[in-house]
Amino acid sequence: MTALRILDIGGMKLRVAIEGEGPLVIMVHGFPELWYSWRRQLGPVAAAGFTACAIDVRGYGGSDRPHAVEDYALTHIVDDLVGVADMLRPGEPAVLLGHDWGAPIVWNAALARPDRFRAVGALSIPYYGVPDRPLTELFHETYTARDRFYYQVYFEVEGPAEAEAEADVRAYLRRFYHALSADAPIGGWPKKPASAALLDGLADPPRPPAWMSQADLDYYATEFERSGFRGALNRYRNHVRDFHWQHSLGRIVIEQPALFISGTRDLAFNMRRAADPIADMRRHVPDLRVAEILDGCGHWTQQERPEEVNALLVPWLKSL
Repeated sequence: MTALRILDIGGMKLRVAIEGEGPLVIMVHGFPELWYSWRRQLGPVAAAGFTACAIDVRGYGGSDRPHAVEDYALTHIVDDLVGVADMLRPGEPAVLLGHDWGAPIVWNAALARPDRFRAVGALSIPYYGVPDRPLTELFHETYTARDRFYYQVYFEVEGPAEAEAEADVRAYLRRFYHALSADAPIGGWPKKPASAALLDGLADPPRPPAWMSQADLDYYATEFERSGFRGALNRYRNHVRDFHWQHSLGRIVIEQPALFISGTRDLAFNMRRAADPIADMRRHVPDLRVAEILDGCGHWTQQERPEEVNALLVPWLKSL
């Protein structure tokens, strides 16, 4: 049975969903999601002999939502994960899992704190090492300078992205989830000018994607109607801070045992257009023990294909 708890980790309260007993596995969601995006992994991971813990990242759901942009820098979110591990299994290194924004969070947490995190698994977003310049520079050069819309550039500015999302939360989520899932037509993400809004040109399906029930959408919508989107969007406003923090670590290779799962229909998987993204990732994650790209799977990996993800995830966890 999954239990929701509030953990006070010292200056920050995080809502966590916990199930099972044993070595700790911390699951970290992306945008715009919640602990709930791991709902189909909690039971199987717990049944395999682990404490399965899915968190609401700061800014989301039942966790604290500080106002300042800088409070959402990677260094603080990594500290949150250390705080969760220290509370639930003090002195015992934990395993990290992350999807979407959760993937770079857990990659960097493993990089920064190998003493606290003994293995790392990521869905959707690969790890290619520490960037040689802030990602915002690359985004503006690749998209804005060519008058092309890019969602992370749009999210950088405080206010407009929040207003668009909060005008009709349910419709925003329904359209966003659909657009990045395998339910969307191939090539369905619209090309539009840099001045566009996120929802411009996105299809408005009458119901949630096939892999999401109406009750699932209701849960997400209710939570975001209560919390708003500022905290969630603030994560995108820290690329420069994150760049300087990453370079302060003095390391670029993740040595821990690792897992990576994505999908052939995931627009976020190979944004670099690499000839062999898995081979590129192995240069920076040499102990990558599982690397699977699920045929026909969209961006919401563990929600779209829970059985296949669990079939890869559980044996990997047991092997650690």
